[in-house]
Amino acid sequence: MKLLSRSEAETREIGRKLGEKLKSGDVVCLYGELGSGKTTMVQGIASAFGISERDITSASFTIIAEYDAGTPFYHIDLYRVTPGEVPELGLQEYLGSAGISVIEWAERAEGEIPDNSIRVSLNHKEEHSREIEIKGIRINRDA
Repeated sequence: MKLLSRSEAETREIGRKLGEKLKSGDVVCLYGELGSGKTTMVQGIASAFGISERDITSASFTIIAEYDAGTPFYHIDLYRVTPGEVPELGLQEYLGSAGISVIEWAERAEGEIPDNSIRVSLNHKEEHSREIEIKGIRINRDA
């Protein structure tokens, strides 16, 4: 499914609606160039679990942030990781576990990602708009 977001608020809302559909063990992979809205999408997804958007930030030196939100929530940001370093991270402890894993820069971990993952691509259309393509799950944007 393809959606158009015209603002950060709309991207967060799409993320929240996606988050409401997730269940334990789900893995969400985010793809898109720098500044495409991946972290904003994670903020929306996390909000569905009661996690404040202030708590979700872009990677500085934290690669895996864990949140206790009833269902464990794992924000994995691979921006500062090379594909060769990924096997050393122990992602398999998180992916498909009892929690929900959301991975930014997922293309860097393709060999580690389960085949049944939900894949979200964010692409710039214009200055403030993004095309968001979601594969592996459907959301109702109007609900």
